[in-house]
Amino acid sequence: MVICDLTQFYSPFSGGVRRYVAEKADHLEAAGDRHVLIIPGEKTERCVEGLQTIYTIESPLISRTARYRALINLNLVEEALERERPDLIESGDPYQVAWKALASGRALGIPTVGFYHSHFPDAVLRSVAKYFGSISVMMAAEIGKKYAVTLYNRFERTLVPSAGLSELLSTWGMENVETLELGVDTDIFFPDKERGHAARQALGWPSDKQILLYVGRLNADKNVRKLFEAFALLHKNDPSRFHLVVVGDGMLRNALHHLEEETQAVSWIRYCNGSQELADIYRAADLFVHPGVKETFGLVTLESQACGTPVVGIRGSYMDAINFSGLHNWSADNNAEALARAIRTVADQDLAASGLRASAFVKGRYCWKEVFGRLFAIYREVIASYNP
Repeated sequence: MVICDLTQFYSPFSGGVRRYVAEKADHLEAAGDRHVLIIPGEKTERCVEGLQTIYTIESPLISRTARYRALINLNLVEEALERERPDLIESGDPYQVAWKALASGRALGIPTVGFYHSHFPDAVLRSVAKYFGSISVMMAAEIGKKYAVTLYNRFERTLVPSAGLSELLSTWGMENVETLELGVDTDIFFPDKERGHAARQALGWPSDKQILLYVGRLNADKNVRKLFEAFALLHKNDPSRFHLVVVGDGMLRNALHHLEEETQAVSWIRYCNGSQELADIYRAADLFVHPGVKETFGLVTLESQACGTPVVGIRGSYMDAINFSGLHNWSADNNAEALARAIRTVADQDLAASGLRASAFVKGRYCWKEVFGRLFAIYREVIASYNP
């Protein structure tokens, strides 16, 4: 079996999508199957290592912080697909690359599936709401729904990372939806108190404060301003209690630097190079804080809990379904005051015991091996039933 992933949601500093694709490539290789990856990059080249082939296509930057690029040379995409002739194409974003995946797949007689990594109509609505009135928001909502349904109904299957989102998309009229929750490598992400202490010391984090951790993009869609505002309140009320650690980069980097200067209680890591290092960062923290309200899954919250570090956030996103640290303690409101109260409430509890309970649950249910076993069964079914 030869599987091709085609996406522009990929960069040296990207998170969940990149880890999903990398884990898939490793599991395919372990099964003796080939993996082809086509992504935007600084230059055009083809690299082969074992059963994995990576095409990077020279593409312009659209984010100098997160290093995302817009893949606009679609002719090179088709050339790569013609050369590799995969058995199945998976499209990882909902824009021009998705339409090219569909067109090339149809022309070459290759079945194509889509992964709904991002609930992009929400992003459109936020932009419209910022600049226009309620009528425009209603119009944008209807256009977003119609676009999503029109695009994804052309795929043989649409993979969605949460059951709640699958139900919503089905009510919109999206067909062939398959729920596929993501997973964790529990051989890497697991509790280890000694490693956590060692990492905390090596990173220079204070030993006399509770460490609050956030891992992800520093962009508005992640709602990180609420986190920064909540931490400012926590620090004002009790300057000696908390220290915030942020791993990630994005458009709100300057806001983070301002918070750091204002509180002198912030540490920033622009990018984490590997899973082992990231696991130690999770272990070194006391509490993971995710302020996102538009998450389709929330892989970092799963990884944190797998390492024994409980999570607190804002209720109401599809991330709720993978919180095993006590959802009743999360903030019910999307504002800094409520989030700060939730952080204090959870931080007053036995975080070590809560984290170990969450870790045991994650290990029993969210193993990558099980996820890819189900995914590869879907692939084989699609390939077998495809009629060009």
